[in-house]
Amino acid sequence: MAASRTAAALRVGALPSVATRRTWWDAERASDVIGKVTVGYQGWFTAPGDGAPFQGWWHYDSDTSNPPSPSDNLLKGWPDMSDFTTRFESGFSNLENGQRATLFSSYSDQTIDAHFRWIEENGIDTVALQRFYDRWPTRNGIAAKVMRAAEAHGRKFYVMYDISGWDRFQTELKEDWTTGILGQLKLTDSPAYARQDGKPVVGIWGMGFGDRPGDAASSLDVIDFFKEQGIYVVGGVPFDWRAADGGLSKPDYGAVYDDFDMLSPWMVGVVGNDDDSDVIRDAYNEPDIAYCRSHGIAYQPCVLPGDLSLHQRVHGDFMWHQFANMIRLGADGLYVSMFDEFGEGNQIAKTAATSADRPANSSFSTLDEDGTACSPDYYLRLTGDGDRMLKGEIPFTTKRPTPPR
Repeated sequence: MAASRTAAALRVGALPSVATRRTWWDAERASDVIGKVTVGYQGWFTAPGDGAPFQGWWHYDSDTSNPPSPSDNLLKGWPDMSDFTTRFESGFSNLENGQRATLFSSYSDQTIDAHFRWIEENGIDTVALQRFYDRWPTRNGIAAKVMRAAEAHGRKFYVMYDISGWDRFQTELKEDWTTGILGQLKLTDSPAYARQDGKPVVGIWGMGFGDRPGDAASSLDVIDFFKEQGIYVVGGVPFDWRAADGGLSKPDYGAVYDDFDMLSPWMVGVVGNDDDSDVIRDAYNEPDIAYCRSHGIAYQPCVLPGDLSLHQRVHGDFMWHQFANMIRLGADGLYVSMFDEFGEGNQIAKTAATSADRPANSSFSTLDEDGTACSPDYYLRLTGDGDRMLKGEIPFTTKRPTPPR
């Protein structure tokens, strides 16, 4: 993969000075995605008894009929449960501090309200609610709750479709938007629904990835379906979308990428340390921005905290290095992957801070895994600081301004 190449082999030039960054959107174009930090929100965890149409341990256990346990679970990190009043008993033993090993359900009103309160408290602007092709009744319920929480906490949100495994997305995605999102849920009627350039925002993730369905024609058809309705369309695309050099992107997708209003190249699995970030910055991100400027496309690169289970985080230094790289290059917005992705270990949501906060019979990495104590909300605070630096509300700095505790 390209991220494993040496920086020297791919380096293309000196970074622009901080004074020259952010020249395209500074004044008139800043809205709900341009000039803002967006966090991806899965909202896909359920538990028996939570009232969801689907009753099971969705995204917690490969066998959804059983509670997650040391022998079978899909987690790479353990959530900090301090702020949740609605909890569900897992199959793990008590935490090392003696408390019960409980988990949250994304279908709970109290869970979503707590999540959006954290987002508000940390000044994070916008949420991209992920929407797949499965279990739509449960996803619809969660979407309605997300809308209400966004309204209550003064945040913006939009729907981001993920076409992974969705072989019939060309027809079914359009039908879902018309009958589900507009007709049943009426999400775009909400004052909290994100808009850019006066248009409702929709994200589509996965077009152009070699292991995702569709071809260029079907992808263009879906993008144009939205644009004909006056929708601002964001594309979650491979990191090598412009070069299509054998990394992740299919060839012959150039017209698809050019059709999006905003491009958001995916970095999970591509960067895992500072050197990776610098390599991709120089070989891809910087020429990407030049291309997007010349084609009138906004650029929203991905920033991630790092996979906690792979010890990538370095108590926030890795995430802040990415913030500094992308802001200095002049990114139009930033997409943080992800808010609640406990299955990939890239969550910024409150997470077990020490071994005392995880089940005694587990081996989950905790936020102090490298020897530096971090508060459960540390990556929420760090994301908020990245948001403020993007806006110019705090000075540009390559040193993270937020202490871990």
